[in-house]
Amino acid sequence: MADEQAALRRVATLVARGTAPEAVFAAVTEEVGRRLPVDIALMGRYEADTAVTAIAAWGTPGADFPVGRTWTLGGKNVVTLVHETARPARVDGYADSASGSIGATGRETGFRSTVGVPIMVDGHLWGVMTVGSTQPEPPLPVDTERRLASFTELLATAVGNAETHAGLSRLAEEQAALRRVATLAARETPEEDLFAAVTEEVGQLLPVDFAIMGRFEPGDTVTSVAVWGAPSARFPVGSRSKLEGKNLVTIVRETRRPARVDQFEHASGPIGAAGRKGGFHSAVGTPIVVQDRVWGVMTVGSTLPHQPLPADTEARLVSFTELVAMAIANAESRAELTASRARIVAAADESRRQIERDLHDGAQQRLVHAVIVLKLALRALPSAESGAGELVAEALRHAEQANSELRELAHGILPAALTRGGLRAGVDALVSRASLPVSIEVSVGRLPPAVEATAYFVVSEALTNVVKHARASRAEVLARLDDGELRVEISDDGVGGARADAGAGLGGLADRVAALDGRLVVETPPGGGTRVRALLPVPSRD
Repeated sequence: MADEQAALRRVATLVARGTAPEAVFAAVTEEVGRRLPVDIALMGRYEADTAVTAIAAWGTPGADFPVGRTWTLGGKNVVTLVHETARPARVDGYADSASGSIGATGRETGFRSTVGVPIMVDGHLWGVMTVGSTQPEPPLPVDTERRLASFTELLATAVGNAETHAGLSRLAEEQAALRRVATLAARETPEEDLFAAVTEEVGQLLPVDFAIMGRFEPGDTVTSVAVWGAPSARFPVGSRSKLEGKNLVTIVRETRRPARVDQFEHASGPIGAAGRKGGFHSAVGTPIVVQDRVWGVMTVGSTLPHQPLPADTEARLVSFTELVAMAIANAESRAELTASRARIVAAADESRRQIERDLHDGAQQRLVHAVIVLKLALRALPSAESGAGELVAEALRHAEQANSELRELAHGILPAALTRGGLRAGVDALVSRASLPVSIEVSVGRLPPAVEATAYFVVSEALTNVVKHARASRAEVLARLDDGELRVEISDDGVGGARADAGAGLGGLADRVAALDGRLVVETPPGGGTRVRALLPVPSRD
């Protein structure tokens, strides 16, 4: 008993000094082996509720249980029994009753009697201390469990202290890495540099052999945009893979949630096959969600067999993918703003050129003609030539036509019906020129000029699209105010297919609506046709 107390004091001293956990584990396992009548002592850490890894060993048969090896739990053996009950356990008739992969190894080693005691850390089952005897008789003493418990209590303290220290260090490293990524994102770093930096930070921070960032593309494919680690040569930057079969990337894409794969022998599809060839054994993937769409995936993994990645890998990855998603959203917003400004400038230039062409080819030519004819008439008047009256009449006709064309041109910029009578009058004027029946439900009065003009142009462009492309038999126009927002809808029963993205016929409307902090939505309902809906905030008149 004195020897045992001395051993416990030595272990307690190591714990109090903050000795490295590996040294404490090895020292405790050796003290246990020397103090108890056993041939082998083993310490194991439970992994992800499915396996156990040997982290310290003592005794001659220990070569059969090398440190670092992981076994799958199952069957009847003390390691599995302790995991299932979180209580001490023993198996005395080992050759006849032990089973599972651990039991089979124990039988091959020659175990006859074994005892295991749980290592509880902060109320949770962390691992197990196991001792065994290869002697035929007698079984291990009945007080073996109690004596082991004294050592496992000290082990729990050492593990708790080590995990607290390691957790604080890890948290500090993680926060530093996140700050570096956030700084890059705030500086508007080019995307390819940001992706490479984030992937490297993740690879160096987590206990992994590789890290890969992929972007989902049309056609059910994923493109590698950043890689870290030697095995990632299977997915070099720029490579594209088809999203087929069952593998980590397809699971993340389909579920929009983090996922893990700890057995790659069952992975399928091009990505799964490449993972097997790359020696992948355990991998975790987290989606990169940008403005509610799954933009891509961050994947990390290990090539170590029988050693799953830590259970908190998914949660730690999420912190980085959230920053990446924010940076991507900001970059896309900047790009869209730049593109929108370019489209607005281009549209304004085109409108100016169209006005110039209309003036030059129409009203200006008629006015020039009128001026020339009037000059001829002026020359004819003093000599009382007979054609003077006809010349004046011709000049008058050209002047009247020029005046009419100028009026029409001005109406095309902002029609008089709209400026004088409001949105209802402007819509009535548009519908009167439509070549198909259009029902109108416009229940709003006068609105701020910018809102009124934008709503008018939405109706005008949408009806033009219906007439030119929809092959519709009828259309409807609706406009009403809902809680300080003007809702404008144009729907038809045509073939559908209209789009509001850049380059499409309705693309310019999206920019005009966005300029007023509004939204433009183009839909093709299940029954067919197209619905163009603009939502425009209406400033208060207070």
